[in-house]
Amino acid sequence: MKSHPRRLVILAAILGLAVIGTTSCHKKAVPPPATPPPPAVPSAPTGSLTAEPSTIQSGQSATLTWTSENATDLELEPSLGKVQPQGSTTVSPQQSTTYTLTLKGPGGENSYEARVTVAGVPPAPAAEATPPVTEQDLFEQSVQDAYFDFNRANIRPDARAALTHDAHFFEAHPSINFTIEGHCDDRGTEEYNLGLGERRAEAAKRFLANLGVSASRITTISYGKDRPFCTEQTPACWQENRRDHFVFGSETH
Repeated sequence: MKSHPRRLVILAAILGLAVIGTTSCHKKAVPPPATPPPPAVPSAPTGSLTAEPSTIQSGQSATLTWTSENATDLELEPSLGKVQPQGSTTVSPQQSTTYTLTLKGPGGENSYEARVTVAGVPPAPAAEATPPVTEQDLFEQSVQDAYFDFNRANIRPDARAALTHDAHFFEAHPSINFTIEGHCDDRGTEEYNLGLGERRAEAAKRFLANLGVSASRITTISYGKDRPFCTEQTPACWQENRRDHFVFGSETH
């Protein structure tokens, strides 16, 4: 029975140590730090753009008005460029135009449109189609007549040069057939001039054939003095009428 008090003392000591250990553990525990709130997301820019009036006659004006929020950069196109966050301006478009307000800011980008319709603008004239250049056009632009001396049918130097030029053209356009008209001035009889005109046309035909132009492509005809190019009674006018004239295609005799 004497050992019982000693046991109680030991048990009390053990319990005291347990209490001290538990108290010590509670004092060392540290709570976790609080989670910081997420950063604020910038708001997207918003605004408006209006045109008043939205329809005008040619030569009249309209007023563009705009507003914005959360925008640091504003641009109004076409042609107006950078603008303030709020404002208005007068425009006088020559044709119907859509205006665009572009807003930019930390929260992104946005855009707004307003259209000004111009009534009574005549339509632009349609471009006239250029007609294609035909072989006859080229013929009339390129082929040269040959001229003769009085009462002569021989090929003189200037006529030789003209006919050589013509031969090169006919060689480059082998599908073209043509007529050589022999002409005279009005001196002499009609019968004589018809014969002289024929000799002149045939002389030019032979010259071209010698240069390689097929004779089957060439028709000749004489008009003598019946179809003058000039009607004055002067040496210059007579010279104008003494010629071989070239016509596109084959004339009917």
